[in-house]
Amino acid sequence: MPAENLHPTSSRLVSRVDKENLLGQRGGVFWLFGLSGSGKSTLAIELERELLKRRFSSIVLDGDNLRSTINKDLGFSEEDRAENLRRASELARILVDNGSVVIVSFITPLQRFRDQAKAIIGAENYFEVYVHASFETCRERDVKGLYAKADKGEIESFTGKHSPFEQPEKPWLSIDTEKETPDESSTRLLESVLDEISPSQISG
Repeated sequence: MPAENLHPTSSRLVSRVDKENLLGQRGGVFWLFGLSGSGKSTLAIELERELLKRRFSSIVLDGDNLRSTINKDLGFSEEDRAENLRRASELARILVDNGSVVIVSFITPLQRFRDQAKAIIGAENYFEVYVHASFETCRERDVKGLYAKADKGEIESFTGKHSPFEQPEKPWLSIDTEKETPDESSTRLLESVLDEISPSQISG
């Protein structure tokens, strides 16, 4: 449909600030990225639980969950990965515009993918969290059995083996799951997120 035939109602909806005041939180998108097995999903799940204990409303957008639902038509070529992340970014932007705390967990291997997410979501709403663990460590963990399949040639374009993972330039937060215990990593992430979503951060 031509753009001139679209008439978004965004300006007539309840404002983000009103929703944030109701929820008692400032919305934000906390984008966790790193190799498969680095600990992204574990940290995302724990963060959501800890925020709920403190009566903050959040939602997790996990790569595998979205690929089994709204993105199930996409493969793993560079173009499909870009589209996968574009859709996730657009969804995250809608959620944060409604006052949600959005916890995203995607490999997001290339800097241009991360730049795209930041541009869609907005720099003021986008908090990049690099969850670091080396390829060798992730292969040893192999929590999903993907590295074994990649070694057997059963997975094409496997990040870190067949396709590149680019180190981030200036992430908002870096978490090294090789050097920290799970509790240390979770606590540091939680404390950093709480500093950004506390009601005192709401402006309107």
